[in-house]
Amino acid sequence: MTTSKKKTMEMIDVIAEMFPEAEAELNYTNPFELTIAVLLSAQTTDIGVNRVTKGLFERFKTPEDYLAVDVEVIESYIKTIGLYRNKAKNIQKLCRDLIEKFNGEIPNNYDDLISLAGVGRKTANVVLSVAFDTPRIAVDTHVERISKRLGIARYKDSPLEVEETLMRKIPPERWSKTHHQLIFFGRYHCLARAPKCHECPLLEECREGQKRLKKGLVK
Repeated sequence: MTTSKKKTMEMIDVIAEMFPEAEAELNYTNPFELTIAVLLSAQTTDIGVNRVTKGLFERFKTPEDYLAVDVEVIESYIKTIGLYRNKAKNIQKLCRDLIEKFNGEIPNNYDDLISLAGVGRKTANVVLSVAFDTPRIAVDTHVERISKRLGIARYKDSPLEVEETLMRKIPPERWSKTHHQLIFFGRYHCLARAPKCHECPLLEECREGQKRLKKGLVK
């Protein structure tokens, strides 16, 4: 049993009050850089990505720039983040696709975006929402965790099922902002291993919080 639309929006409103200014924390100056940054962010923190993209984006400005060097050169810029070898290869494949299929420009629709190397559903949704102002909810680990803890989605739901549930329960005009607010709530408040249940305004509504309360883990 999951929460109703009404209860979901009541909780979303509380989270929105806690993080009214939530927005993407990756550093970028255009859709191309954003796509590269989101691709790099898989299994890596935004802080870690921003650390490597500072030098990366100073060196490489266009898809052609990334293809003008051996993949090892790209690796040297991003080797401090996870899966860097695979990500470097995907960056070059993505750049080749952009030049051959899209005139070197990041496409602004979902089907074309996910055709690019290294771009899955989450990355495509982030790019559409942040770069092109298209209402989307991208489900990362934070969004998935919060949705399940608060009973908005089921524990057994896949990321796609979580996304579909959120889209049913939240008005489209709030999708993009709610996506960032849920991330901030998960990143800075309802952490995976040490959630701040003792000061959480949603403790009574939270399945995980109630479990921790019964175990005496909430002081």
